[in-house]
Amino acid sequence: MDNLWSLLSLTLAQGIALSAIFFAAGLVKGFTGFALSAFSLALAVLILPPVELLPMMWWPELGASLLMMRGGWDGANIKVAAILTLGSMTGVFVGLGLTTRLDPKLSAQIALVILITLAILQLAKVRLRALDSTTGTGATGVVAGIVTGLAGVGGMVVALYILAREMEPKVMRATLVTFLFFGSFTSFLTHLYYGTMNSTSATRGIFILIPCLLGVFLGQKLFTPKLQPYYRSVCLTLLIGLGALSLLRSII
Repeated sequence: MDNLWSLLSLTLAQGIALSAIFFAAGLVKGFTGFALSAFSLALAVLILPPVELLPMMWWPELGASLLMMRGGWDGANIKVAAILTLGSMTGVFVGLGLTTRLDPKLSAQIALVILITLAILQLAKVRLRALDSTTGTGATGVVAGIVTGLAGVGGMVVALYILAREMEPKVMRATLVTFLFFGSFTSFLTHLYYGTMNSTSATRGIFILIPCLLGVFLGQKLFTPKLQPYYRSVCLTLLIGLGALSLLRSII
C-alpha cells in the first residue's frame, strides 16, 4: 500500500480524501448530468494546486465524454462544433500556460472565483444574446478553453452558450458530444506540451477514475425523475457554497 501512495506522490490522507471527493463528484454527475469537474475542483483545490489537479481531472472527464458518446453525434451542427473546438484549442493553450506560471495559491483562488461566477450566472439563467452568432460561438470556444486551462470548468461556459442559442435539443446534444470529444483531445495535447500530463498525473487520474465512475453509476441508479427540476439548482447552489468556503479558507 505504501508503494501505491509513493507512486501517486500522495499521502494516505490525501489519497483517501481525493477518492471520496471524486466519488461524490461522480455521484453529482450521475444525478444531474453535469458539474463533475466543478464539484471536484471546489474541494480538491484545498489538497492540490490546479496545475496538478487539471491533468488528473482530464481522465474522469474523458470517461464522462465517452459515456455521452453512446447517444452518438448524428445530426450534430459540425460548423458550430468546429468553431467551438478551434476556439477552445487556442484558449486552453493560453489558460494552461497561465496556470503553469501562476503562484499555486493565487491559481487556486482564480479557479474558485471563476467557478463561483459561472455557477451564479447559470443559477440566474443569464442569457448572453451576443453569443447567438458565429462570432459569439468563436468567443465562447476561446473563453471555454481559457477557463478549462485555468480551472477545468470550460463546460460551464458552454452551458451559458446553450442558454443563448435556439437549437433543437437533439442537435445541441450531438453538437456538444462532438465538441467535448475533440476538445478533450486538444486539451490532452496541450497538457503534454506544458508537461503537466506526466506519469504521476496520469497515474493519479486513473486512480480517481475508479471511484468517480462508481459514483456516476450509483448516481444514475438513485436518480429520481420527479425531482429532476430541482437537481440543477440545488447542485449550483451547493457549488457556490463549497467554492466560497474553499476561497475563504484559501484567503485566510
